[in-house]
Order: sequence, then structure tokens, then C-alpha cells
Amino acid sequence: MKFGVGVIGATGYIASPYRQEIRESTEQANIVALCARRENLLQAAGEEDGATLLTADWREVVNHPDVDFIIVATPDALHHEAVMACAQQGKHLLCEKPVGMNANEAFEMWAAYRNAGLASFVPYWSRYLPIFKRAREIVQAGTLGEIQSVVYRWHNPRPLAMPFTWRDDASLSSAGSIADVGSHAYDTMRWILDQEATRVLAHADVISPAKPDLGDVNLEEALDWGEAHETQDSPKTKSGTAYDYAAISFEMQNGAVGSLILSHSPFLRKGLSPEVELHGTDASLSLDRTTGDLILVKSGKDPEVLENIPNPGLGNRFAQFVFPALESFINGEETLHPDLQDGWRVQLFTDAAALSAKKGTWVSLSELEPD
Repeated sequence: MKFGVGVIGATGYIASPYRQEIRESTEQANIVALCARRENLLQAAGEEDGATLLTADWREVVNHPDVDFIIVATPDALHHEAVMACAQQGKHLLCEKPVGMNANEAFEMWAAYRNAGLASFVPYWSRYLPIFKRAREIVQAGTLGEIQSVVYRWHNPRPLAMPFTWRDDASLSSAGSIADVGSHAYDTMRWILDQEATRVLAHADVISPAKPDLGDVNLEEALDWGEAHETQDSPKTKSGTAYDYAAISFEMQNGAVGSLILSHSPFLRKGLSPEVELHGTDASLSLDRTTGDLILVKSGKDPEVLENIPNPGLGNRFAQFVFPALESFINGEETLHPDLQDGWRVQLFTDAAALSAKKGTWVSLSELEPD
């Protein structure tokens, strides 16, 4: 099976490496159509990909007869309409996370794809990292006993001088860091534990100072500019409105409790403590992608490095994971790859956390499920 690919949001930070991987997957796919707002970047992308359609109108990509698989990699607020149109036109899909602006949108998108019998993929890439896969095996084998508590720290510090982008804008970003890195973190936990959260209590805020306002720049351009400037030496600045910090307490279906700390602030840096701690009735396990260490602690015993699993990267994610997952689904085979149903389940959590931060109270995920 060979896919004809259309990419909506083709020139952004997310889609650019995706397109490179697809270009390298010549036996599995070819890029047919690209959509982006900025003409100069779109033309350059078209030359790289050999695409036959370059457009600023995503509807032309969705309606293209030679496109049967579409990547939606636009800002969060622009996912829903495009994905619903993709379902109507019978296109298989990869939709970036968070899949919608809220859980209602996410459910509608999943229901549309479920009812149409189409394949979908949501790129929760942490599932594919060897250290997380090994942690899941250890938990599933019962080595830790019954899980009682989990701690997850996901800090993705951005340069202090990094300019304002759509990710700082609450009207375009689903819930800032809660939905951006938080969706990865929560999906990883629910996948490792085979459990869903039942309720959350969150504090969230914007703790980064106002950012240089350079106008319409994508994340790659903003990161490059931020790395090149030690200070925010811009005459014009703009304060973010999307959360860049959150501390979330939660309870799981089995009664386990957890803490999740998320940040894009330049002040919360990686490497000071393990990324994940899993505490069970028989033992505890920590893992850290920075060091690669999986550390096991049993009651009354000293910690031991169970394994060291360096982070090798994921290579060509489309060749290894996305295209095989879509083909398996199309062939009627069972697949454990993340899809729009997972996207909806994750968005229930991130929505509940954002609502809790606003209300200052516990929020049950069941409150946000459709009737």
C-alpha cells in the first residue's frame, strides 16, 4: 500500500521533520499536496517534496483526489474543522496533539473516524521510546506490585529570549503546557499503567516574562532567535496568555495517586531528578531519559540501576510506526498504536486540569464526558 499524502500546516516546526521522513519513505508514500500560510516557505517546501499542489486553502488538500492520508499540523484551534472534513472525504489521518481545543471537539473527531471506518494516528511518541517500553514491561510483569503513586516531571524549557508564538496565545493553544507536553505525559502514564485518571486538582499559571514580539514567526524561527539572543532585546514585547507551568494532582481508577509537573518556562530545567517515579506495594521504579537509568528500589534495599537505556531517538517515525499502523487498521488487524480515541481520552484529562486550575477545585473527568 502506498499513501498519497497531504500536509496541512506543512511548513511549521512539527510538519517539517515529518515531511522529511515521508520523503525518505518512498516505497510507502509520496507527498502530493501542501498547505501553509506563508508563500515563501510553502514554495520552498513544494520544491523539497515535489508536491503537485501548493495552496493556502486546506480544503483543496482535503478534496484532492490523489490524497488519501492527511497530516493536520496546524495550531490547536484549527484542527477540528479540517479533521471533520477529512472524515467526510474519506481520508486517513494523523492529527497532532492536542487533537482539539476541548474534549467535545476531540470526541466528535473520534466519533467521525470511528463511524467512517477510517484509520487515525495521534503522535504520542513517548510510547515508542525504549526506556518507556521497558518500564511498561516491568509494571505489567507485576515487579512493583500494585501501583500506589506516580510522579512525572516534564520540563521543556524554552530560551529566555524566545519570541512570542501561537503556543503562547490561549485563543489558539488548547491549554498551553497542560495540553502540549501534558498530553504526552498523561498518555505515557495511562499506557504504562493501563489506567485512566478519574479526577484532578491543578494549579497553572504563566510564569515566563513577556516575550519579544516579532510578529508571525513559527516555533523553529522563534527557537533559533531565542538561542541567538541572550536577553530579550526587543523594543516590543507581548505577554503570554497560555499556561507555561502547571502542577497537577490526580487519582487513577485503581485508587493510585499522582503528581504531574509541566513547564515550558525557561526557569524549570531538566536533569535534576528522575523524570518519572512509579511506586508500588512491592517496589519503586524511576526512569530518566537524560541519563537512561532505570532504577529499582525494593523495601529495605538500596537502589539499584536495573538497566541503562540510552535514548537513541526514534529514527523515521512514519516508516516504523505511522504507515504500518495505518496499514494494519485498513487490513482489519488489531493495532495498539495511539489513535483519535486516545486523543479524546487524553483531552478529557487536560481539559479537566485546565478547568480545575480555573475553578481551584477538584474536577472529575466524568463531568466532561458526552451524555
